[in-house]
Amino acid sequence: MQDLLRVIFSYGFLSSVFRMATPLIFVALAALIGSKADVLCIAYEGIMLFAAFGGVIGSAYAHSLTVGLLSGFLMGLILTAIFAYFVLYLNAEPMIVGLALNIFGSAGTVFGLFLFTGSKSSSSTLASLTFPAVQIPLIKDIPVLGDILSGHNLLTYLAFVAVGVVYFLVFRTALGLRIRSVGEAPHAAESLGINVKRTKFIALMISGLLASLGGMFMSMAYLPNFSRDMISGRGFIGIAAQNLGGGRPLLTMIWTLGFGAADALGNTAQSFRLPSQFAQMTPYLVTLIGLVLMSVSVKKRSQKKLLAKGEKA
Repeated sequence: MQDLLRVIFSYGFLSSVFRMATPLIFVALAALIGSKADVLCIAYEGIMLFAAFGGVIGSAYAHSLTVGLLSGFLMGLILTAIFAYFVLYLNAEPMIVGLALNIFGSAGTVFGLFLFTGSKSSSSTLASLTFPAVQIPLIKDIPVLGDILSGHNLLTYLAFVAVGVVYFLVFRTALGLRIRSVGEAPHAAESLGINVKRTKFIALMISGLLASLGGMFMSMAYLPNFSRDMISGRGFIGIAAQNLGGGRPLLTMIWTLGFGAADALGNTAQSFRLPSQFAQMTPYLVTLIGLVLMSVSVKKRSQKKLLAKGEKA
């Protein structure tokens, strides 16, 4: 037990938390933008899988990281556009469409994997490219701080930058104001000349871009290749982090770091011969605990409001 605690409080563990949280930050920010537009999208699992697969195939055959990035975006956005079309223009049920696309993402990537590699498990036979690690000048030479903050993958730093970008987009731009208006009061927004469906479509496509980055991190940074169903529920955990963050980018990021720590703890526990199931269940257990705490908090606030109204009456 002491050895496990020593590892948990080490610099390496803190560094791994950032790595584990990276895809969660991207997908949680994607869910945040969708939530602001009042569109429940649970198709992020499929979107991330498609992007992860597209990035690997594009970079392997073009021998270009840029082409891999663009093909990953394209694959992720195709699935996002399908979801948006069915939900916004055909008035389909978002939950059903999302579940269908998640299943399609899982099966479609396995089928594509077999077509390109002859394998149904991984793309290890393809010479795909990965995003580079970045050494931050000056900081890398600082003891302790350099070990924690420097040497991460490029997409990890981009994930933290994206938190600020999303905050600025949602709360400081005209597009963000339109997204929030169609989510909170669509009829009022429409009366002001805002195209509600088009604005929601744009919001979903932005969220698809963010989720695609999370998917590509998994296959082009976290691992050097694509493997079957490698997203492993991270899309749903990102949605939970967004809910727990209350639609605030910074708080959402903090929750994703918590889930990343749970994931890192599970992986660390495996090195101490704890069952592999412990590693698999830890992030979901933390998610359930977080949702329970949020439910209790919301209930208390509701009771206080009811009491305040009763006192006024």
